[in-house]
Amino acid sequence: MSSGGQRAKFRKAKGGIKLHTLFDITTQIPAFVHITPENVNNVNAMDYLNYEQSAYYVFDRGYADYTRLFKITQHSAFFVIRAKSNLQFNRMYSQKIDKSSGVLCGLCKLKGFYISKRYPDKLRRVKFHDGQTNRRFIYLTNNFDITSVQAALLYENRWQIELFFYAK
Repeated sequence: MSSGGQRAKFRKAKGGIKLHTLFDITTQIPAFVHITPENVNNVNAMDYLNYEQSAYYVFDRGYADYTRLFKITQHSAFFVIRAKSNLQFNRMYSQKIDKSSGVLCGLCKLKGFYISKRYPDKLRRVKFHDGQTNRRFIYLTNNFDITSVQAALLYENRWQIELFFYAK
């Protein structure tokens, strides 16, 4: 018997979906939702976004795809993304650390033949030390006009999406 619509594939072991969400921080509601099976790479959801000029897009490191990030730059939009731990780059410039905020920043270019072809422009690398957890985070952004602290705060606001779905 068939209902005529698509059905989830049955598996005995486990099943799941991913809910990729663009969250509007101003209105505190999702502006875009894309659902995929759990085995689809996160970066594929980036292909369904319509990037708005001067808008900010904040991604977790699971969305690190430099071809797609360069597309955001080409649309005159901005991104902040948490860098993967194996990021290779050439440092172009660094600033001294601001001890009060725990932020250090600098300019860099991605290192490696293929990766530098995917994102040929320079990036801003922001290193943030969280004094409460004693952890260090590294973010990348294509915006050179905001402060390093603002870039770290933009990424911190990404947590609002988690709070939206887990609020009781």
